[in-house]
Amino acid sequence: MNYWLFKSEPDTFSITDLKNMPNKTEHWDGVRNYQARNFMMNDMKKGDLAFFYHSNCKIPGIVGVATITKEAYPDYTAQDPKSPYHDPKSTQENPRWYMVDVKFIRELKRTISLTELKPLKELNEFPLVRKGNRLSIMPVTKKEWNFILGLE
Repeated sequence: MNYWLFKSEPDTFSITDLKNMPNKTEHWDGVRNYQARNFMMNDMKKGDLAFFYHSNCKIPGIVGVATITKEAYPDYTAQDPKSPYHDPKSTQENPRWYMVDVKFIRELKRTISLTELKPLKELNEFPLVRKGNRLSIMPVTKKEWNFILGLE
């Protein structure tokens, strides 16, 4: 099993939005970074777990847990001219971008804020706390996963 962190702005799509979706499941679209896309395409598997992280808000932090329910498939929003994620270079024959389906598992007992995570020596190698890391999807080691859950 692999572990991940998915970032989303709560004004765009929050943990509550995921919880309120039919079957508590939604596709994770709009990833337009090649490294994040490659994580989805090459490494993410059905059953993997993910932290749900609220970004670009008053208190950025980890707010919940989700699971991958469908492995990578072409992101059809890239081919929709009306979508904010449209990419004219992505076609059905040669899709450039992919998405996965994620399912809500639970909200954390509290938000574990970025401010709280940054100074922890146990998370020095955690991509989220490294300067300049703006990926919307990033890997989490099992050790980091367990440590962070222990902060709840």
